[in-house]
Amino acid sequence: MKFLLVEDNLDLANAISSRMQLDGHVVDNAANLEDARAFVTTEEYDLILLDIMLPDGDGREFLRQHRASRLDTPVIVLTARSQVSDRIGSLDLGADDYVTKPFDHAELEARCRAVLRRKSGSSKSTIEVGGIIFDPVAGHLTVDGVTLSLRNRELRMIELFINAPGQVFSKQKLADRLFSYDDNVSDNAIEVYVGRLRKHLEKSGMKITTLRGLGYRLDHDD
Repeated sequence: MKFLLVEDNLDLANAISSRMQLDGHVVDNAANLEDARAFVTTEEYDLILLDIMLPDGDGREFLRQHRASRLDTPVIVLTARSQVSDRIGSLDLGADDYVTKPFDHAELEARCRAVLRRKSGSSKSTIEVGGIIFDPVAGHLTVDGVTLSLRNRELRMIELFINAPGQVFSKQKLADRLFSYDDNVSDNAIEVYVGRLRKHLEKSGMKITTLRGLGYRLDHDD
């Protein structure tokens, strides 16, 4: 998954980013509202972690504008404010959850998973399609009864395909979702990851189809 973290405390931002990246997620950091707005206009995110007290304003104004733009990206608010009225106010503005600082990183990770499950409309932690079972929480892909060991970006790529079977993903789209804004992505990086996934799926009922000039699509292997 690709996250946007809006947090001006550098130590906390680095700690959150490190934990999320260990789980295989891609994280872009914005230290203020101006940078956050720039990120959401150029990138697509699965989840936004939003601090309230920021150097150039109140994060709730960003949240209000985000929802007014009819963007449905899930947002978890991070704040030191613990009053019930603050929590209710953020939820009423469109926040999907609310975490009070200081928090346990394991709890934040669990809340992220819960929000993402609700967004996908599923209460199940695993996804089954074409003879494969994918557990995005544990990071496991099971093919023909065998649990495979995949690298982080391989896991995130198969998650993209599994969540949207039949949808075409261009190389640029895949690169945008798998790499952060600051990453240097080589021209053949996506081809390498697609090639690895194809080998993993050889004994399944699914395949990754190349559509010349368009990109890649997950199909049933008829």
